[in-house]
Amino acid sequence: MKRIAAAEALGTTLLVSAVIGSGIMAERLSGGNMGLALLANSAATGAMLYALITLLGPISGAHLNPVVSLLLAPRAEWAPRIAAQCSGGLLGTALSHLMFQQSLLQVGATTRTGPAQWLAEAIATFGLLLTIRLGARFRPAALPALVAAWIVAAYWFTASTSFANPAVTLARALTNSFAGIRPLDVPAFILAQSAGALAGYHMAGWLLAAPSSPSLQPQESPTS
Repeated sequence: MKRIAAAEALGTTLLVSAVIGSGIMAERLSGGNMGLALLANSAATGAMLYALITLLGPISGAHLNPVVSLLLAPRAEWAPRIAAQCSGGLLGTALSHLMFQQSLLQVGATTRTGPAQWLAEAIATFGLLLTIRLGARFRPAALPALVAAWIVAAYWFTASTSFANPAVTLARALTNSFAGIRPLDVPAFILAQSAGALAGYHMAGWLLAAPSSPSLQPQESPTS
């Protein structure tokens, strides 16, 4: 369990560093072009997710996300995994601030609230759990790429830019940067993420329980 917790803490630290660090860098270099900043932020996050899931997946499953652990890990592992993910996220925020010579202690100021934002978070996390469960069944070797692809896509098609992770949401409440969120908005985000994760998990289970579809391969004609 120690190695699993260490892998989860390390992975979440690096993931949050990628999210916040790339946000700070993009904000500095984009000259106020928010589209360019979001492009850089999403690309860095997707690339980091692919690397982390590939490298840490064999050790801990690379959940890096409390709702993923609650739905996929044994109950005895919930507390150490979630503690590792949340502490790793906070460390990732602090490291990002130090790398860019910013104040270590900050409070997010970006307003992210309202039904549209909550729906966006529910959809982002719904798709994440659906991707994980179906990908693990049908394309396990491609799972790192599938998860990274979903998150990058959700950066662009959801109104919330796809946090989809309670530990990352808590970490982003402690940065007053492009990637930040007001602490006041965090509880509703986490509720929406939890609801979306449950829906995605059960939808995937329902789809996986369905009978196999007929083969699309052409049938050979019977010989006479």
